[in-house]
Amino acid sequence: MTATLIGIARKARSRAPMEILDTVDVSLTHGIDGDCRGKLRKRQITIMTMEDWQAACAEIDRADLPWTTRRANILVQGIEIPQMPGTQIRIGNLIVEITGETDPCRRMEEAAAGLEKALRPDWRGGATCRTIQPGTIRINDPVILLGPD
Repeated sequence: MTATLIGIARKARSRAPMEILDTVDVSLTHGIDGDCRGKLRKRQITIMTMEDWQAACAEIDRADLPWTTRRANILVQGIEIPQMPGTQIRIGNLIVEITGETDPCRRMEEAAAGLEKALRPDWRGGATCRTIQPGTIRINDPVILLGPD
């Protein structure tokens, strides 16, 4: 199976509702256009896999939770995100570099009982990334692991 971008979301400010997008520009200085975290150099973008989200939801018996509950920016399917900072990922013409794990916080527990704990194993909560090569991403773009720089 080819890895694919299946979800894009942003938030205008902390605690704001997630806005789901079909396409978005991503820059070196601001990350995802319109997202409040884009200026944070090591945490410009958060990426999570559908497989990890489904595993966490299954663990707490909550298949009804939308992926945006996690508040990640990018949802991909068909790939394992390496648990190695420095690894680069191409999404369409965008290249991002993993800077670390997206640690689940108590907001996940507020969203659903047990979700924070269910997102902890093996980076299930996703990875934080910074932009290496800006680009425009669209739903259904291919996702390719490039390895460390």
